[in-house]
Amino acid sequence: MKYQRIKGTFDILPPESAKWVYLEQIVRGVMERFNYKEIRTPIFEMTELFARGIGEGTDIVSKEMFSFTDMGDRNLTLRPEATASVVRAFTEESLGKKAPLHKLYYIGPMFRQEKPQKGRQRQFHQFGAEAIGSNDPRVDAEIIAISVMILRECGIAADDMVVALNSVATPEIRAKHREKLLEFVEPMRSEFPAVDQEKIDRNPLRLFDSKESRTAELMANAPLLNQFYDDDVKRDFATVQEVLSAMEIPFELDPRLVRGLDYYTRTAYEVRSGLLGAQDALCGGGRYDLLVEELGGSPTPAVGFAAGMERIMLAAEKAGLPGFAERPLDAFLVAVSDEERAAAVKLAHQLRSKGLAVDLDYLDRSMKAQMKEASRQSARFAVLMFEDELKAGMVTVKDLGSGEQVGVALDTVAERIG
Repeated sequence: MKYQRIKGTFDILPPESAKWVYLEQIVRGVMERFNYKEIRTPIFEMTELFARGIGEGTDIVSKEMFSFTDMGDRNLTLRPEATASVVRAFTEESLGKKAPLHKLYYIGPMFRQEKPQKGRQRQFHQFGAEAIGSNDPRVDAEIIAISVMILRECGIAADDMVVALNSVATPEIRAKHREKLLEFVEPMRSEFPAVDQEKIDRNPLRLFDSKESRTAELMANAPLLNQFYDDDVKRDFATVQEVLSAMEIPFELDPRLVRGLDYYTRTAYEVRSGLLGAQDALCGGGRYDLLVEELGGSPTPAVGFAAGMERIMLAAEKAGLPGFAERPLDAFLVAVSDEERAAAVKLAHQLRSKGLAVDLDYLDRSMKAQMKEASRQSARFAVLMFEDELKAGMVTVKDLGSGEQVGVALDTVAERIG
């Protein structure tokens, strides 16, 4: 039987895997500059965690989760997103008692039973950050700044991205808005596509997030949340905008932006890029001040974001980022006889110990075939091991770019090719 990967999953093979490493290095570097520390949570959790955390009325919980019953008759789910898991860890480990503010980030796979599409499979990968413990709107701006800085360092220019910004206010304000929104949509209920008629009862605010063109037409004159803001929400939202402007991060106000998860309060944002076509969201997030308490912790404010790694790499490649490529091999050691091979193994270990990327032949190939392999692997140098030169403590180093070839003492090869 020939086994194949499951639909909606994919293998990350060399040299493609080098792009993932490169992106992860960018993420970790930026997070370190903002003093965020990495957290790693389990890939599966109790199903109830995601149902309560994300919201039972969301498509993720009602239609897309990979859930199963284990041998202990427990209902478990492969994580469809990471925020609920991070908050569970924060609460379970009593992190709030150890420090007033925790700035955390994660990188890893997520799982949703969606229709596979370019840049979004059933197993996909996200990175994100969570700042738990502060209600200061300046932290909201910091979260947005982190995501924008990562995208810029991936080679996505300011002209190729838009920060869409909104405030989804508070539950009390949303309740008032919901009442007016229902008054608006109820007379037209039958005109909405079937997929969106369900949202009218569950969460009519999500109608603004619909991908259906008919729904967009019907919602063109719907009452917006910003018509119901109180002074506190207006003040916080103004602060976020002021801080973003001070950091010279352009943004556009989008009063119809509601995001796809129920736990958001106040600030909500998305970073969009025309490099991706119609499915243009690269990342997004916002504030979720009620989630920690909802998941069993003490009332604790928090804000965060998540970004799809596949989508970012697609956008970065279209932007032409040269760094999304495999690191070239520093040297390929060419040896034919037993004595030459023994010397090559020893030299390779010495060079690797000094931080150089080195390979050598293990297939007993001819010198011509080994030189061809060195070129195939895009090695910068070929180090030719000849028995007579080795007796004199020498090797020949060939620059595969220029073709220059020189004799070099064995103990100075690292300096020559480094």
